[in-house]
Amino acid sequence: MTPPVPRTLLLSPADLRAIVDGVGLHALMDELIQTLTTALRELDASVTEVHKREGFALKNELRPPGALEWMPVLRRGETMTMKVVGYAPANAADAGLPTIIATNSVYDARTGHLLALMDGVFATALRTGAASAVASRCLAAPDSRVLGLVGCGAQAVTQLHALSRVFRLEQVLVHDVNPEAARSFVRRVAFLGLDVRPTLLSDLEARADILCTATTVGVGAGPVISGHALQPHAHINAVGSDLPGKTELPLALLRRSLVCPDFPSQARVEGECQQLHPDQIGPDLATVVQQPEEFQGWRLRNTVFDSTGHALEDQVVTRMLLEHARRMQLGTYVSVEGLGGDPLDPYALMRGDAPGRTEAPRRAAGS
Repeated sequence: MTPPVPRTLLLSPADLRAIVDGVGLHALMDELIQTLTTALRELDASVTEVHKREGFALKNELRPPGALEWMPVLRRGETMTMKVVGYAPANAADAGLPTIIATNSVYDARTGHLLALMDGVFATALRTGAASAVASRCLAAPDSRVLGLVGCGAQAVTQLHALSRVFRLEQVLVHDVNPEAARSFVRRVAFLGLDVRPTLLSDLEARADILCTATTVGVGAGPVISGHALQPHAHINAVGSDLPGKTELPLALLRRSLVCPDFPSQARVEGECQQLHPDQIGPDLATVVQQPEEFQGWRLRNTVFDSTGHALEDQVVTRMLLEHARRMQLGTYVSVEGLGGDPLDPYALMRGDAPGRTEAPRRAAGS
């Protein structure tokens, strides 16, 4: 009997909407925060190999510089998850597209077969918010009530959502260099039922217990906050730095804070850590999660989570969404690779020797 030809599970935005409808956005975020915490606590380099982001800088005199990059993580003997992500600051204004566009793919680590392919825009925003929640739960004052958001784009939505799941937020202060972005942010996060107020940057800095920077500030144009009047216990999630020379926080603030990168080798190249000498950089997030008692005293002092985007986070969110899709029988199975013919003859499929060459894509069973 001829073995079945391996297929690739394709998850569309409609499938992801069905997952959100079936599971619930709050439940998804809660699950991701907990799953990411567990993944960081159990991270073992002999099992999971994470590479830092690599890619191409995209420079054009008529547009702000961007990047096209890939982020791989291997779970030995199982799967390799790869995100390909484009960062284009002019997208929203020029093309009506998100600043960050991505696709997540999963490969069988034993055969190389493409197992699944899905949108990465939603997944990236979701996991970036969840990572800040994990870091803040370890480093911020436990009774934090006021959140400040500098930058009111797409990433700010999930920053607020995730932090609202682990802190009893009483007020959210927001600021953006584009006043319309700050005003529309109130509408975009109305589903959370929180007190969200656009305000002056100086007021936000002075009052926030937790502060998130998620901006598209240009290379060499930072910092985006002064850092002079922060609460002595303020914790900062620095989310926007993702290119060499692009930073959001002042050096003086970094030097007086415990700075915890998500992925040190990457953060030293394109995060806030690029401003620091290696001996000024604190433990990575995995260490903080694994040894929380070692850093309890910092919860009443200034701390910074240098969030450049960790491929482990992509693996965790991709696996979570695929598990829900398979449980709900969502997605479409498609043939992408030239498989099913004589494995020693690369022309077999082209001659029509292999079975299934004319089969149409099929939905997952029950969908």
